[in-house]
Amino acid sequence: MNAAPADQIRLLDLQALDVRLGQLEHKRTHLPEHAEVERLSADAGQLRDLLVAAQTQESDTAREQTKAEQDVDQVRQRATRDQKRLDSGVVTSPKDLENLQREIASLAKRQGDLEDVVLEVMERREAAQERVAELTQRLESVQAKVAEAEARRAEALKQIDEEGFTAGKEREIVAASVPADLIALYDKLRAQFGGVGAAKLYQKRCEGCRLELNITELNEVRAAAPDEIVRCENCRRILVRTPDSGL
Repeated sequence: MNAAPADQIRLLDLQALDVRLGQLEHKRTHLPEHAEVERLSADAGQLRDLLVAAQTQESDTAREQTKAEQDVDQVRQRATRDQKRLDSGVVTSPKDLENLQREIASLAKRQGDLEDVVLEVMERREAAQERVAELTQRLESVQAKVAEAEARRAEALKQIDEEGFTAGKEREIVAASVPADLIALYDKLRAQFGGVGAAKLYQKRCEGCRLELNITELNEVRAAAPDEIVRCENCRRILVRTPDSGL
């Protein structure tokens, strides 16, 4: 294949733009904000799970407290009724009076026991409420950090996209000035060799594989016509000759 030396030189400009586009794509996918958002989101997810568990516990103890208070109220009402009967003088039988007094005493003890239960449940509920408040605050803090990291990531991606758009337009312009068959060869080699399809021959060394050409290879390059497309014998990329090639 043959191509004007100027067209071959333009391959280096094209290669530089492709390297830059590749760097931008790598930067886009490896932004530290990606990992930061993922880590913070995972933390937020764990906190949400803990918060749901704490809210469930608080709800359960609230129902338990309501039930315990209802039990106390029922015992208190029954004791009040018995005390009224005792005070009214309606019960005159000594045995019935004794039974009634015994029941009132029993209800008083039962009420005391149930009130202790209420206090214990209230303490557990208060602890659950404090846990809910703590986890809510922690979750809100982490969510704020997630939002801040996402905003920084969005700004970084915006800048990368803007730079990539500019580089892409420049590539279109440069590629349009290079013969189609040379572009096709360059793109084919670039796909085969890690994104680098053309390299400068600099001081007798291929900048693609970083190996210095031996005397036989140098003589072959020297003997090639200026418009002949030469390839590196080591990495098979297009070898672009410049005044700095050391020929």
